[in-house]
Amino acid sequence: MFDKSTYIHRRKALQSKIKDGVLLFLGNNEASMNYPANTYRYRQDSQFVYFFGIQLARLAAIIDIDAQKEIIFGDDYTIDDIIWMGNQPTIKALAEKCGVSETRPLATLVDYLQKIKAAGRTIHFLPPYRDDNKIFLHNTLGIPFNQLKSSASVEFIKGVVALQEIKEEKEIVEIEKACNVGVNMHLAAMRHCKVGMLERELAGLVEGIALSGGNGVSFPVILSQNGETLHNHNHEQILEKGRMLLVDAGAELKSCYSSDYTRTYPVSGKFSQQQREIYEIVLQANMEAIAMAKPGIRYFDVHLHASTVIAKGLTNLGLMKGDPVAAAKEGAHALFMPHGLGHMLGIDVHDMEGLGENYVGYDEETQRSKIFGHGSLRCGKKLKKGFVLTVEPGIYFIPQLIDIWEKEKKFIQYINYEKVRKYVGFGGIRIEDDILITDNACRVLGNPLPKQVEEIEKIMAE
Repeated sequence: MFDKSTYIHRRKALQSKIKDGVLLFLGNNEASMNYPANTYRYRQDSQFVYFFGIQLARLAAIIDIDAQKEIIFGDDYTIDDIIWMGNQPTIKALAEKCGVSETRPLATLVDYLQKIKAAGRTIHFLPPYRDDNKIFLHNTLGIPFNQLKSSASVEFIKGVVALQEIKEEKEIVEIEKACNVGVNMHLAAMRHCKVGMLERELAGLVEGIALSGGNGVSFPVILSQNGETLHNHNHEQILEKGRMLLVDAGAELKSCYSSDYTRTYPVSGKFSQQQREIYEIVLQANMEAIAMAKPGIRYFDVHLHASTVIAKGLTNLGLMKGDPVAAAKEGAHALFMPHGLGHMLGIDVHDMEGLGENYVGYDEETQRSKIFGHGSLRCGKKLKKGFVLTVEPGIYFIPQLIDIWEKEKKFIQYINYEKVRKYVGFGGIRIEDDILITDNACRVLGNPLPKQVEEIEKIMAE
């Protein structure tokens, strides 16, 4: 936890953004894997962490805007719990650490909320994503399951986003620590990558380093020679000479702050001419996007620039044709990069995504594109000092997508399908860094993680 004043300040700032009513925070409960007592690693709800800092199951909290009251609902551990878990702090002691003076048993929350509802007062809640919390809201507030998401408070969501999108200095310190763990994860994968290994051997190494640095991985490791599958969590292949290995992985600290990096390199440790040509297009897009990111510029425009760099590079290789600027604007580049340039990063690896991407990454001024590829950009709005984002352009050769587009004669004025066919089986390349928007530019977070061809080849040769 941060110091008590941090959470007090955050809650006061949030209250100033909400007119009236009660703000309800539902913490996460334990989730069973294969039988009740065998649970997944516990992870508290991110907004509960941000505003209260307590990472413990079976908690809820309210902020009563009208009565200027804050209450944490939860139960102290019994002796039966302590026998298995050791001595535990009381709910009262934990509440004091985040500046909340009043606590009540968890069983009293239902009656408390029903009285608020009966009085005609507004109960604000955030979009639920855990089934047990959905059931609680349904049973307590009488909201049909299929209306829970739409019934979430937009005022509450926007208030949280406005606060959480601007990272405090203490948060940046934590994110940078997570970045440094992430750098170590990727360096280890580079150094140990060898022809004949199983992918899962490297995946296990990467996960172990993440665990040694805190909570473990910030999302399930993506590590595959089939890099054309954007989120490939299968690690069963044997590493083969001539193929590229894409590794997308990050770390989460005990504070829940995260990192997210991607590096792609040849299994053999030496780029072929073809691999190098595609790689350096992606690298150029990554570096130019980083150089372009600063306060006041829309991240959509940074994304569009990176897309144009990719279209230009592929045109120079003969895989695309015509005007690359027009091709990128119209979405022809999305055959090769069907995703957006990046997303917010913080307590969540896709920061605040559970609140709704359009609230986090877009606003009244910047609306999500309806064009395939551009529409997948998770954050398109104007950048502000204190934003932390990922920059992750890529080029992929996805056989099924190529088949569909070629059959439909899609963008035949921009795409040379005959040459593209020769790259089927190549895989995919993505290069991802984490950046902080500063006063008039941006800064790459974490210790340097090599991405130049010569740097990677040198490390893999050691």
